[in-house]
Amino acid sequence: MTSPDRPPLTFSYFPEVASIDLTSTDVTDGATLSSSQVANIMGYDGSNQSPQLSWSGAPAETKSFAVTVHDPDAPTGSGFWHWLAVDIPADVSSLPSGAGAADSTALPQGVVQIRNDAGTWGYVGSAPPPGDVPHRYVHTLHALDVEHLDVDRDSSPAAVGFNLRFHALARGQIVPIFGS
Repeated sequence: MTSPDRPPLTFSYFPEVASIDLTSTDVTDGATLSSSQVANIMGYDGSNQSPQLSWSGAPAETKSFAVTVHDPDAPTGSGFWHWLAVDIPADVSSLPSGAGAADSTALPQGVVQIRNDAGTWGYVGSAPPPGDVPHRYVHTLHALDVEHLDVDRDSSPAAVGFNLRFHALARGQIVPIFGS
């Protein structure tokens, strides 16, 4: 789905790694997001809820996971980070709908939610500019070779991405779309 006027998908410039199976009951590759995953800001009245995610097939040497949601089509020059959750324990294989709330009790102990590009912690739903082409929302699960990334909740998404580049063993993606 890349064209000369659209940026490549998130992590396409990273070294290739093994694939991991990422599924969801809430989001589907290529399908339009439901109002549950749409923001409740900028004229949108969505539920601002992170999607349910499940995964399998991680390499045996996986020590933790990270989940990221990025919109490479946002008109910012660098896209827009909607959610970054790191230090998910290696024995976890799913997250329920809404786990990305800022005050979530549904995340496993020790998971760190990084500040998103809206300036809040946790998941922020999609909210592309009205009339813009449908944006792609790259939901990525990263299997990592470390238990903890060298980041904290105030780290920038770029710092998280830098660490993900060097610690990813496998990656899986679901890329739904949304536009007004």
